[in-house]
Amino acid sequence: MFASTPYLLFVGFALAAAFTPGPAVMLSIHNAMHFGWRSALWSSLGNISGLLALTLLSALGLDALLRASELAFDAVKVCGAGYLIWLGIQQWRKASRPVAPAASTAGNARPADTARPARALYTRGLTVALTNPKAIAFIAALFPQFLTLSRPMAPQYVTLTATFMAISLLALSSYAGLAVLARRRLGIWFASGWPQRVSGTVFIGFGVGLLRLHRA
Repeated sequence: MFASTPYLLFVGFALAAAFTPGPAVMLSIHNAMHFGWRSALWSSLGNISGLLALTLLSALGLDALLRASELAFDAVKVCGAGYLIWLGIQQWRKASRPVAPAASTAGNARPADTARPARALYTRGLTVALTNPKAIAFIAALFPQFLTLSRPMAPQYVTLTATFMAISLLALSSYAGLAVLARRRLGIWFASGWPQRVSGTVFIGFGVGLLRLHRA
């Protein structure tokens, strides 16, 4: 369906985008450090589900609406920024609570005081994806560059979307695994609450950065 060279170029762009730290990566790291790798996988699945939804919405013309309507763009931007800032504040509030040292906790285990339902983790990952207008803009700008107008659009969108979702899941899972390993090695530092403060600050920074975003 795709010539090999353009498709490999798309894979390269997707790898660069997926492995570049952003809100989804930060959320995956946070969940892995708090709840374990398997639990972090739920938020990652939520995020790639959001990417699927954004791809469908982009195909239906949402990106055109956001470019044409300043009100629609600002509404999505404020919702996304507000959610990220709220996540950051939550992390700062949790930083003062005692956390069990990682040395006594297996990477996939979830202590009773930090267990969280899979549905909540999935929903949080989904929300982070859906409230990010930069993700919509990226998908809208990237996908058309690799579509052949003389061929059916639907199969091409399916191939590109499946590839992008798979690469995103790989990136988020990799970051989650590294976070679990880091927690094991840095258990005392983690218990001090500073990782929560750092992640909270990063979330707030992403939110403020999103508020400064303007339509292309």
